[in-house]
Amino acid sequence: MPIPVPGHHPGADRGGPVDLAGARILVVRADNIGDVVTTTPALRALRTAAPDARIDLLASPAGTAVAAMIPELDGVLTASPSWQQLPAAAGADAAAERELLERMAAGRYDVLLVLTSFSQSPWPVAHLGLLAGIGTRVVHSREFGGAVATHWVTPPPDTTHQVDRALHLLAAVGVPDQGHETALRVPGDAAAAAAGLAPHGPFAVLAPGASCASRRYPAERFGAAAARLARAGLPVRVAGPASEAELVAQVVAAADEPGVTPVPAVPLPVFTALLARASVAVTNNSGGMHLADAVRTPVAVAYAGTERTGDLEPRSVPSALLGRSVPCSPCRQLQCPFHHECLDVPPGELAAAALALAVPGTVPGTPLTAEEDRWTPFAPSTP
Repeated sequence: MPIPVPGHHPGADRGGPVDLAGARILVVRADNIGDVVTTTPALRALRTAAPDARIDLLASPAGTAVAAMIPELDGVLTASPSWQQLPAAAGADAAAERELLERMAAGRYDVLLVLTSFSQSPWPVAHLGLLAGIGTRVVHSREFGGAVATHWVTPPPDTTHQVDRALHLLAAVGVPDQGHETALRVPGDAAAAAAGLAPHGPFAVLAPGASCASRRYPAERFGAAAARLARAGLPVRVAGPASEAELVAQVVAAADEPGVTPVPAVPLPVFTALLARASVAVTNNSGGMHLADAVRTPVAVAYAGTERTGDLEPRSVPSALLGRSVPCSPCRQLQCPFHHECLDVPPGELAAAALALAVPGTVPGTPLTAEEDRWTPFAPSTP
């Protein structure tokens, strides 16, 4: 008698290879920018295995912005589905869900591939796939979902990197991997636009934003780090979308250095092209980190304790992930209920790491003053 495997349901792993030749395939990754970037090795593998297939991505509005830089894709279905919303932020919209079902049915897809992180459930979208008439539905789950999926795959350990997790799902249906490095292709017009935003010579791009407050290094500390870089001879361009204009302005004001300047809000491909031209990126553990990795720009990261570093760390470029070990990590929180002790990293340490990545062997320049290097903790927030 076989010995039961922990986390393996006896009803799982009964599928097999899937014939993808000429298929219409819908890949689901409806969360953030960085999550979509981590799917690029899986999409590359899928396109190699099925060169004549149509491959579409079901993505959030934020994730859709990445699609223009993923050559393996033929199209995108943009949605803000209920299974990616928080109850306090938005109620489930039955009409929107019916409309999404209609769009999925209209696509006449043959295969649904649901990519998730370890904490996400594949079953809501898999059920939509069933209702939409998609004959092959492939998911990762340790929870029983009946016949909703045709290929119910036991996921790898929760500590598996997001890239490897996606490739694991494809391997279960016979798709071999084609490398584990993320990659994006910047359109020519975006590259031309970015050229007009970049200074002559080496420079840094600092992206202070993140999708949730728990992963944001304080603006005044980013400003102090940017000032250090500028004084060392590395100009800094501070960038973010229109929704982060105030945050960008705060960082520039905190730096108070001529070499630290803001970048006007630009489309994501232009921002990515600017990252590709930079000597180094300075970010939170957010979309900017993943974009830098995908265009081969070294990255220094103020890495909050919300996630384990091994789940999402850059793989394609030299990187420095700076944080502090705390007992509450990984917390998965949107708001820190304490004082962001996991991000208690002095700006000088972040700047020194960025300088070392931009110009290997560089000796950091003038030390930060006591005023620049002060630590102003976030006020406690309500758990």
